[in-house]
Amino acid sequence: MASFDTLNDWLSHLESIHPATIDMGLARVSAVRDAMGLRPTFPVVLVGGTNGKGSVCAMLSTILERAGFKVGTYSSPHILRYNERVAINMQPVSDERIVQSFAAIEAARGDTTLTYFEFGTLAAMHTFIDEQVDVAVLEVGLGGRLDAVNIFEPEVSVVVSVDLDHQSYLGDTRELVGFEKAGIFRPGKLAICADPNPPQSLLQHAANLGADLKLVGKDFGITRLDHQWSFHMGEVHRHALPVPALRGEYQMINAAAALAALEGLRPLLPVGIGAIKRGLLEVDWPGRFQVLPGRPLTILDVGHNPHAARALADSLKRMAYAQNRFAVFSMLSDKDLPAVVAALKDEFDEWFVGGLDMPRGQTAAALTSQLHAQGVAKVKPFASVAEAWHAALSAAGENDRIVVFGSFHTVAEVMAAKSTHA
Repeated sequence: MASFDTLNDWLSHLESIHPATIDMGLARVSAVRDAMGLRPTFPVVLVGGTNGKGSVCAMLSTILERAGFKVGTYSSPHILRYNERVAINMQPVSDERIVQSFAAIEAARGDTTLTYFEFGTLAAMHTFIDEQVDVAVLEVGLGGRLDAVNIFEPEVSVVVSVDLDHQSYLGDTRELVGFEKAGIFRPGKLAICADPNPPQSLLQHAANLGADLKLVGKDFGITRLDHQWSFHMGEVHRHALPVPALRGEYQMINAAAALAALEGLRPLLPVGIGAIKRGLLEVDWPGRFQVLPGRPLTILDVGHNPHAARALADSLKRMAYAQNRFAVFSMLSDKDLPAVVAALKDEFDEWFVGGLDMPRGQTAAALTSQLHAQGVAKVKPFASVAEAWHAALSAAGENDRIVVFGSFHTVAEVMAAKSTHA
């Protein structure tokens, strides 16, 4: 049985013990769950979707915490530190806490191999049970039906959006993806879908299960006013709500999904309007259309698929005029670069492209070639994202705008470069 003193040593071990990064299926991780006796007695919320699931987790967790509940939140991937994935009351837990959970899993798993994500999912729930949280909010890593978080029984399940990503695992149509996402629904339990055009496969799966499916625009929704909004779901009406602190028009639907999930939790965890308003105003979720202070205006966005690119383009169109518009960009090789660039190429005057030195990463030369093929003329290649970022900063004036996007890794490298030179 392996044993390590530091979190970094454990993470290195996790990367080596299973031959595949992703291994779809619940049998192995369920067996270890049972060996550990990981049966939460508190309500669990599962949040899936192509995009928006992290923001919904953040809003839901922050509102519940402001209502006085102890909230465990599991999300992925992290941006700078692994600890971001496992939070209690929106604060990352300590290295020591995660190491303790990893050691417990290692002692229980025997000969069963686990992927990095499966190990992390079990560690998060082990931590939440040990810390006696009142509720756990778990973000689906990939898909839903065969994702490791689906081994836990939810009180409420949320599918935020359905679009194409991870096609080699989930399928290459919205109908196929929708079936995978709907795998987190449960018979008789509240199931929320915030996609305005849900695939028939999702609707059918919910009906076959007997899930209590609620659809945005039909069973719940929002009414926009100038600087406020209202939420309605059945007989429930929440008025004079503040616009969420997370920027982007799409965050309104994400907020509605979070409030709909709250209705499913209300018999167990009642939340007042004050906590809802404070949670919406105070929620923080880095890298999601995050506007940095100072000039030039700089935006960080972890969007990396066509659906996210369209949302980013829409948000940029709503912003004030910028004299020059710079992109700092890099993308993994298994993502749909042509569709992402097609959605965004008219939003930038010049692209600063950096290579990502990691598995699935691409060189600046390869990215530049693809951008040229998509009709992007002004591209400057750099060996790293950090170099591309510094070059964009040097080129930009006070009235210009820089947008960093294309991958969690792209945003992480800029965040790290910023902290180093702060």
